Amino acid sequence: MPYIRLFYKEKLFVNLNSNLDKSQSHYISKVMRTKEGEIFYLFNNGGEWEARINEIKKGIVNFIIMKKLKSSENNSEIWLAFTPIKLNYLNFMIQKATELGVTKFIPILTDRTIVREINKERISKIIIEASEQSNRIKLPKLEKLIKFKEFLQLYKDINIIFGDLNSANDRIKIVNKDPLCVLIGPEGDFSEKERESLLNLKNVKPIKINKNILRTETAAISLVSLISFKILSQ
Repeated sequence: MPYIRLFYKEKLFVNLNSNLDKSQSHYISKVMRTKEGEIFYLFNNGGEWEARINEIKKGIVNFIIMKKLKSSENNSEIWLAFTPIKLNYLNFMIQKATELGVTKFIPILTDRTIVREINKERISKIIIEASEQSNRIKLPKLEKLIKFKEFLQLYKDINIIFGDLNSANDRIKIVNKDPLCVLIGPEGDFSEKERESLLNLKNVKPIKINKNILRTETAAISLVSLISFKILSQ
């Protein structure tokens, strides 16, 4: 029997009898070919539950919650502030950052940002799918797209680790780790004025991730991976 794990946005509790939506019902019954009486798993920010299929009628799956398996996560807060990039690369970055434990995504517009908008619905779907696949319970939050100056104002007191190609620092030292915001610039990097504004903030720590110039999505995944490893190692 295949292992199926789905995000369910409504409240979950033992003995709940309800239906999956049309898309999830199709996935379970047609794609995964599960049958009545078989077990699958549902999760949301409240935890994870075991569910049993009662009935599949007119393409809709009716289920009952059997028991609670996990409570809500209490993981370290790792945020990723990034500038929008081309769709396929953005989707890949969001997917992998979710798998690596990012808890909040903050899209920002800078002077050199080429892509000036995001598809919030599409990104949210990728976050859900990546959370289902990676056994996460709490979905990362997706903030609205904001300008660089607004980002500086809103997050000036947050610990920011800034991927800076021009920095001489190549070591990450995490003291106050919660929350930590990873900041990655656009494809053409931050302007000199933006970089200066960042480095003037007291809680910003620049780091040179690699001697080579990395693509935005590569830099984001690399730095989030390093930070996740550092936090787990402490």
